[in-house]
Amino acid sequence: MAKIRGIVTIEQERCKGCGVCVEACPSQVLELAFEVNGKGYHYAKMANPDACTGCTSCALVCPDSCITVYRQKDSDD
Repeated sequence: MAKIRGIVTIEQERCKGCGVCVEACPSQVLELAFEVNGKGYHYAKMANPDACTGCTSCALVCPDSCITVYRQKDSDD
């Protein structure tokens, strides 16, 4: 049976580092980066990509629409 894996892309320069997506993620996939973007904000990033289920909770709560979630089927071979 194929397992669904999520891939989160974050527009780092648009992210203001509010952390709402980090709190909304049920799988604890996201965290705020130590590095800062061009505006001086600690942007969100995938810290634990293998745990992402593609639920889109992070994208739904992002106030700046910086997050896109893709779902990919992984086959169990």
